[in-house]
Amino acid sequence: MQKRNALKLIAVSALSISASAILGACSGKKTEFRGVDITGADYARDIPLTDHNGQKRSLQDFRGKVVVVFFGYTQCPDVCPTSMQELAEVKQMLGKDGDRLQGIFVTVDPERDTPEVLKAYMANFDPSFLALSGTPEQIAAVAKDFKIYFKKVDGKTPTSYTMDHSAGSYVYDMAGRLRVYNRYGSGAQALGADVRALLQEAG
Repeated sequence: MQKRNALKLIAVSALSISASAILGACSGKKTEFRGVDITGADYARDIPLTDHNGQKRSLQDFRGKVVVVFFGYTQCPDVCPTSMQELAEVKQMLGKDGDRLQGIFVTVDPERDTPEVLKAYMANFDPSFLALSGTPEQIAAVAKDFKIYFKKVDGKTPTSYTMDHSAGSYVYDMAGRLRVYNRYGSGAQALGADVRALLQEAG
């Protein structure tokens, strides 16, 4: 009698495991990120600014690519060049898939960051990366939508000021949806893993 009950218990357990496996396979695995998963966020919706070539831009322009957006300024001593260099490293790490990554730099210092300055700055990292600017009002509106803080800090001369600003990268999938926030200091490996995950997700 005990043997029969034991066999019955094993059979029920086996059926439960099979059902779980089938349900797991059907439900689809959620993409895991190294950065902060912000899928479904209702902010950072667009970047209606002008690039360093004089072209008006929108996130829709980059459908079919993973887009990484970073806010900063060209005279930033460390945070901005480090972040852009890491993004350039990610593109190299991706190999042939690097063409499916679009780097976007949004200046918070339009007074000094002219189109010529921005173009030269992007060339230091990758010629395919774009820098965006606009009027102070346009930049303030976009920064607000992205929850970016920035403030001018006076220097010894009128032109030697610095800009305090939030540091971190916003990552969009190939359909133009905001998916990940990558904190400053996470490193190229973490950002690269998230970009790769989004490329694989798209197939």
